[in-house]
Amino acid sequence: MDERDRAILRELQRDASLSIEDLSARVHLSRNACWRRVKQLEDQGIIRARVALLDPAKLNLGLTAFIAIRTSAHDQAWLDQFSAAVRGIPEIIGVYRTTGETDYMLHAVVPDIAGYDQLYKRLIAKVPLTDVSSFFVMEKVKETTELPLGYI
Repeated sequence: MDERDRAILRELQRDASLSIEDLSARVHLSRNACWRRVKQLEDQGIIRARVALLDPAKLNLGLTAFIAIRTSAHDQAWLDQFSAAVRGIPEIIGVYRTTGETDYMLHAVVPDIAGYDQLYKRLIAKVPLTDVSSFFVMEKVKETTELPLGYI
């Protein structure tokens, strides 16, 4: 991984729809050299996918919620049931197992509080939970999908 690879990754994180011609011009490489590097980054799994980022508010998903889950069950059967439940709810866009008092942190987007209540009811109907605490985002101070590249 050199500075050219990092430049390619920086540009693709900002706009994955760039043509190889535009990308190669931005990173000052020939088209073929740039394509080879992108292909290598994909083959190495560094570039996992190229996606479109959508505006949640324009899709009537104006409320972002973080949901802290605690459970008293930690066996494989419960984990399988929980995994299937959260994967089956499209409004849940991130699920993380965490340290501390919270076992799992969920990231969800819904239209409003009523939409959150519907999500909550679907979740608790699918899997037993000990405690559910929700936090609603009032303002997004910083939100990015760009990963820092200074560690490679």
